[in-house]
Amino acid sequence: MTTFALVGASDFNEEHFMAAYGAGAFDGIIAVDGGFASLAAAGVAPDVALGDFDSLGYVPEGLPVRAFPQEKDASDMELALEEAIARGADAVEVYGALGRRLDHTLANLQLLASFAERGLSVRAVGDDSRIAFLVGPGELRAEGEAGGIVSVFSLTDVNCGVTEEGLKWELDAVTLTNRTSWGLSNEFTGTPARIAVESGTLAIFLPL
Repeated sequence: MTTFALVGASDFNEEHFMAAYGAGAFDGIIAVDGGFASLAAAGVAPDVALGDFDSLGYVPEGLPVRAFPQEKDASDMELALEEAIARGADAVEVYGALGRRLDHTLANLQLLASFAERGLSVRAVGDDSRIAFLVGPGELRAEGEAGGIVSVFSLTDVNCGVTEEGLKWELDAVTLTNRTSWGLSNEFTGTPARIAVESGTLAIFLPL
């Protein structure tokens, strides 16, 4: 699997990124506008810097750049996801997409779900959690320390056949909508967990 890291302009979990980077987890790195500053501070050169660079305030030099006008119909993150696919990515780990401006966070969650629905394996990493996007029919298996929080939310109007096994509160093929808090704050029990969905798209919040 070819995995790209995308680094946006929001809160950057440098510790998590550098651990993955040091382990050779990424086949390519895309700086998304102000995310270039986060990478530069960490001493990492991306394969390409992309965006309209309104957040960064200047156009980077000394590396490949894809510059776009500020007046456009797609966000820099959307353009970066398309760039990752064009470069052969099967999976993306997205940093700097959560936190700060709530409207940007919501836009990014919607975008990441839409790209997961196109077949891209998508993970977003924040300061204290990571988000996996699961498209039905599908399942995700995860492990965590007992008491670790797991939240599952519908990113489509309806998710059918949602199952949660191995967590403190289990679900058996229930219907979950995007108008409920039902999936909030489940817990690992110290045993492997399984989350599955028959149809729809889920955002699964997991501890780092």
